[in-house]
Amino acid sequence: MKEHKVAIISDTHGHIDAGIIEIIKKCDSVIHAGDICGAHVLSQLSEICDDVTAVTGNNDAPGLWHESETEIVSQIPRTATIALPGGTICVEHGHIHGMHQPEHESLRLAHPEARVIIYGHTHTMLIDDEHKPWVVNPGAAGSTRTRGGPSCLVLTAVEKGEWDIEMIRFEDEAVA
Repeated sequence: MKEHKVAIISDTHGHIDAGIIEIIKKCDSVIHAGDICGAHVLSQLSEICDDVTAVTGNNDAPGLWHESETEIVSQIPRTATIALPGGTICVEHGHIHGMHQPEHESLRLAHPEARVIIYGHTHTMLIDDEHKPWVVNPGAAGSTRTRGGPSCLVLTAVEKGEWDIEMIRFEDEAVA
């Protein structure tokens, strides 16, 4: 049975952790839920994976990236929708649904057609599958406010429509 693996990351803030890169290499596609903070991150993802989807975060705007990257950051969408076997994923950074803690009900109302809604912003990894659509956050895949270590999610979609999401965290290195 054919399966499609999706690496889900967010909040790289200009740096992708080496462990996260190794996870992405094993996946068919990658989703970045915002706060990319530089075209070099998008280039790095494109070198690793042929299928990259990214949305802007509150730190991804002209004036916040280097001026030579204004055109690039201006072309990144605020939201994205991705069709997979068994359903649709909707992606946004989430900050417009609550600056400190995006409200899951607000996200669900904004994307009722989704099977899974992905957001970032809080740097806190979670899977809320109590209601449909599921609402997930991969945490921070870089080195900024990782809340215990860089993290990501891997969604596996199977042709029969079965979906599974794995939480992956790399321990923060001890500070000497």
